[in-house]
Amino acid sequence: MGGLRTLPIDEILERQTIEFDDLLLLKRAYYEEGVTSADEADLLIALHQTCAVQHADWPDLFVEAITDYLILQEPPRGYLTAANAQWLMDRISRDGKIRSKPEMELLLSVLDKARWAPVSLSQFALEQVRHAVIGGAGPLRQGKSIAHGRIAECEVDLLRRILYAFGGDGHVAVTRAEADVLFDIDEAVAGSPPNPIWTDFFVKAIANVMMSASGYSVPSREEALRQDADIEEDDGQTSMLFSLLSMVHANLSSMQDAYHDQSVEERALARLEHQRIEIITNETIAEADPSWLVGRLGRDGRLTPSERALVSYLNHESPRVHPTITEAVCRLGQAA
Repeated sequence: MGGLRTLPIDEILERQTIEFDDLLLLKRAYYEEGVTSADEADLLIALHQTCAVQHADWPDLFVEAITDYLILQEPPRGYLTAANAQWLMDRISRDGKIRSKPEMELLLSVLDKARWAPVSLSQFALEQVRHAVIGGAGPLRQGKSIAHGRIAECEVDLLRRILYAFGGDGHVAVTRAEADVLFDIDEAVAGSPPNPIWTDFFVKAIANVMMSASGYSVPSREEALRQDADIEEDDGQTSMLFSLLSMVHANLSSMQDAYHDQSVEERALARLEHQRIEIITNETIAEADPSWLVGRLGRDGRLTPSERALVSYLNHESPRVHPTITEAVCRLGQAA
């Protein structure tokens, strides 16, 4: 996209408007040469962030062009390194928060298109939902009347989409960094009426981490985290908690066959794949060990409604898990 420098970029920036004719020129430059340098990518990001008035087709071009630059132009082709992920996060956020919806779409597009990306980028994407839930504002809440401390179904869908994108086509367990954000969100919504859509997702994600930490081979994230059926909300607090427990038992019981003990060869291959990802992305992936998991459950001294549903399931129906987790689950189950 070397031709980008020949376009009236300064004029567009000065009037802070991307008009139809500007869009045609930008499209022509992109489709002829692509975005071949960080300088060109920075120019497109400057256009997006400076121009308050944009043609309706601009966000699609913006997302496609920056995704193409990071995934197809920057080495290693098809992958995203920790340095490139940091470059992206620095440019589309302020104080760790995404500036606009198109930039969130860019983040999701990069995660989805990369064969492997650093887990820090998936964690960063999940944190955008955490910011929305805790603060009740920002681009994810724009045009929505959702109180802070509550999570909407569309936000649970976004979390699921992020975890799917990072997991790709492989059988990759939810990581410690990702699970940490989910625990934070669960603590943030604990004071609101229980949300069955959230609980269904949270319990499946954390059960996935626990099974992996206990040495089980895990299914794809699509299989492990799918929502099996429509879940109805209930007006009563007590009946809602009962419904959550019943729902989790029913939904997760059907998932048990998807997890199985790893053979020695499977464990060795999993370790090698883990190391390969770390080498490619140049970022260490923290292990979700049993002690960490136990420390996160009921961290403030009491279980959240979703943690109660998880503990109830593990205490009564779960297959064998790590002894450290089993001991904690029994203790927490008796206290709940």
